[in-house]
Amino acid sequence: MSGRCQRVASRRSVTASCRLTAAHETAMMTSMTDARRRALIIPALNEAGSIADLLAQIPPGLFTQIIVVDNGSRDRTASLARQAGAQVVEEPRRGYGQACLAGLAQLQPGTSAVAFIDADLSDDPGDLARLVRFFDAGAYDLAIGSRVLGTPEPGSLTLLQRFGNALATRLIRWMWGVSFTDLGPLRILSLEALRRLDLGDRDFGWNVEMQAKAARLGLKVGEVAVSYRRRHAGESKISGTVIGSIRAGAKILLTIYRCRHA
Repeated sequence: MSGRCQRVASRRSVTASCRLTAAHETAMMTSMTDARRRALIIPALNEAGSIADLLAQIPPGLFTQIIVVDNGSRDRTASLARQAGAQVVEEPRRGYGQACLAGLAQLQPGTSAVAFIDADLSDDPGDLARLVRFFDAGAYDLAIGSRVLGTPEPGSLTLLQRFGNALATRLIRWMWGVSFTDLGPLRILSLEALRRLDLGDRDFGWNVEMQAKAARLGLKVGEVAVSYRRRHAGESKISGTVIGSIRAGAKILLTIYRCRHA
């Protein structure tokens, strides 16, 4: 963690630090040994080229439940996930948010927090440990893995993605006074926060709905730097085409508007 930036957002102020103290680092490492029950949800659509490698790279002992939600794949995503030891939930109704909701419906009793990661290996599964430590040590309601604060691989974030991120996060800051840098898919939140957020978006607006509502409700949120890389298998469902990116951008703006006027 040393030398990597993190950001803590609140309703009235934002503080940034690029170096953790030794005491903070020790506290985060200690938190990894607690008995909290955490779940990991992985929405997946035609990700046979990456799902097995992703599951193999998840730090052991970090989660008590790992759910892969097969969102109507036409390849071997579901069978490969099962072979790798994950719980597979079938959700034929398409949509990122729909897949996340299907995974949440299968949480085991006693779960205290839920993390999310995409199935395409653009996020580094090893960053899940950093994210969990940060979340636990700060007693956050929601923690986001920020690709902007980290070191994204050249070409991994398109200009349209960067523009959409900047516009959406600035709108959230303008409306609710809470600063984010990214709408990245790598994130974790407490089950209590999840209940309060009452998320309902079935599509591309899932992540921004989560952040906008967290800002509106004054939840304790923070960001930690994570890495990001270009997709090496399969096809992007959003950023792979200009039309897909424009549709996603429009949905993000509409979602923020709805959260503002809810």
